[in-house]
Parts: sequence; structure tokens; C-alpha cells
Amino acid sequence: MKIDQHTDPMTYQPDMEIIASDIMQQVLAARNAYDENAYTAADVKQALLQEHLTPEGFAALLSPAAAPLLEQLAHRAQAETRRHFGNAVNLFTPLYISNYCENYCIYCGFNCHNKIKRARLTAAEIEQEMQAIAAQGLEEILLLTGESPAMSDVRYIGDACRLARKYFRAVGLEVYPMDSADYAYLHQCGADFVTVFQETYDPDKYGQLHLGGRKRIFPYRFNAQERALRGGMRGVGFAALLGLDDFRRDALATGLHAYLLQRKYPQAEIAFSCPRLRPIINNDKINPKDVHELQLLQIICAYRIFLPFASLTISSRESARFRDNVVGLAATKISAGVDVGIGGHSRESKGDEQFLIDDGRTVREICAMLNSRGLQPVASEYIYV
Repeated sequence: MKIDQHTDPMTYQPDMEIIASDIMQQVLAARNAYDENAYTAADVKQALLQEHLTPEGFAALLSPAAAPLLEQLAHRAQAETRRHFGNAVNLFTPLYISNYCENYCIYCGFNCHNKIKRARLTAAEIEQEMQAIAAQGLEEILLLTGESPAMSDVRYIGDACRLARKYFRAVGLEVYPMDSADYAYLHQCGADFVTVFQETYDPDKYGQLHLGGRKRIFPYRFNAQERALRGGMRGVGFAALLGLDDFRRDALATGLHAYLLQRKYPQAEIAFSCPRLRPIINNDKINPKDVHELQLLQIICAYRIFLPFASLTISSRESARFRDNVVGLAATKISAGVDVGIGGHSRESKGDEQFLIDDGRTVREICAMLNSRGLQPVASEYIYV
């Protein structure tokens, strides 16, 4: 079945699982109603006095009125981080095992019309990569593919999960959205958590950016985390790709999406990523429109105050200087030894990368940075008995 720009992005396709959930309607209603200029400095200060930040307080912390009070946000965020995580910072690295993709997303280096070197690792190559990563002392891995069920089917991803469980205590996935039964299978294979970037929570803009492939269907992607939890995953991650659309509205929607899902599934572990647009192969002009470092820091601090127990990752898309300043302040997870090509940890990458990173420091260098700041690098916080 062909899915292109003539397909309604808000309508499920016949082979897509539909679950009974009203979370999307609540999130989109709140996003549409958000008036960032309706908040004052007094609203922000009142929000910072709340012991448990309400959704309305979260909205205030994301508003322009909070920008002059960023130092107060940072102090509150750091206090919440220390209270819930101490000095611990979790380490992980991503492993891209395939970059074949069937979607046409105009901002992405993997999109099906971009002329890049495509590759898919074999099982032997995946294991060799994992051995090289584990030798650096890492105990958590994030497996990623392009969004091509034909070239990276559920069985292929499941086999990679089984291999990962031999070397790592925690296995995450950042792959195409699936049905609950597929998530249940991958959980049985060893996957612990699933991250899905909604990219933007504006359905109209979403349709303009995603011109072909299954990713065009907005509600199927939106409900992926809930299907993953129904499939038995321990945790789920949320993100908007900041810079695609109004970043304050997208940050608000991301936070509310996580908040509402956690209330519905109290056992779920919640995580945030805060990626900004980065240049891609064949288009170095793709960059965040108006999301500068101070705005990004405001978003990160607001996430931490709103959901203080959530894991928060600071991406290698950002500069080393920014990452160093944010980790321990509000971020509790950092990638190290990153290579975003296909493979690249044990040999030269077989395929091209999805985007360009800005911080390529090794695991040893990241650990040294954390130690110098009085923080404790943690390879894994999970103990299996």
C-alpha cells in the first residue's frame, strides 16, 4: 500500500494497530491552546514554588517570561537531579545496525530519496561491534535502524537484541513504530526500553515534513510508546526534534505526552531526549531555526522540574562545552564513544550517518570529564537476579 503526500496523515492504515487511548487528543488540545505570551514573571516564580509542578506550571516554565529567570530554573533543576539521582550519570552508546529507510522525511539523512551509502550489518558484524563497545566498559546500548521493515524486520532486530543481551545489562531500541505484539516479541528477545521521536506535535507541519512511508501516519507514531508498554517494555523515551516547528509548543507536548502516559502506566520508566536539528549529508543548511543554547537549557530544566524522576539524555549532537555544563545540572544520561555511521566501533563504517554529531569524545574522555565535576559515571544501574 502506497503512503505518500496524498495520504491523510491523521488516518490509520488498515494494517496498523489501533488502541483505545485519549492521550493524543489531550496533548494536541493543550498544544493548540498554549499561549506562550500569556505568562508573566510572577507566574514563573509561582511555578517554581510548587513542590510538584503542575502542567500549568510546566507551561509557565517554557514561556518567554521564564528566560530572565533561567538561573532560578537551573538551581531548582539541579536540586531535583541531586534528590532523585545523586551524583550518578549513566553512560551508553548508540549502535546503528542499518540505514535503509522507506520514509521520505525531508530533514533526515536516512530519507529514502537521499543519495547515501546504504548498509546493514550482519549478525557477525553486529556481535563484533558489541564486543568492541563492551570492551570500553559500557553496559548499556541503544540499537538503531532506519525505518525499513523490509530491510530491518522484527526478526532481524530481535536477533540483535539477543546478541546485545550477551554483552549489556540494558538494551534500548530506537527503530520504527510497531504493533504491541511486535514490541512484546522484542522484549522477550532482551529489549528493555523504546524511544520514539515524534519529531513535531503539530499534525499539519508533520504532514508537510513527512511526505512518504509509514512514518507519515501521525497517530500511529504518537501511540508507539503506549503500545510498547502494553508489549511489556520496562521504559519508554520521548522527544521532539527541536527546530522543526514552534519549539515551545513541541516541548510542552512532549512533556505532557510523557506525563499523561506515566499517570496511566505508573510502573513505566520515563525518559526524555532533547535533540536539535543537525546538518545532514547533501543538505548542510538544515539547522534549528531559533532554538539556541539558552532556549535548549530552559527546556531541559523545565523537563527536569516537571518530571524529576525521568531520565534525561544530552545528545552528542550538542557541543562538548554545552554537554559538560548540562550533565549533572539536569541531564542524567550521556552518550560516549559515539559513531552514527553503520558500524564504526570495530572498523570503518559500512554506511553513511543519519546526521552529524558535535561531540565525538571517547568513553575514557567522558568519564574523565564527569569525575572532574564530582559526578559518578555509571555503566548500568540494573541488577538482574
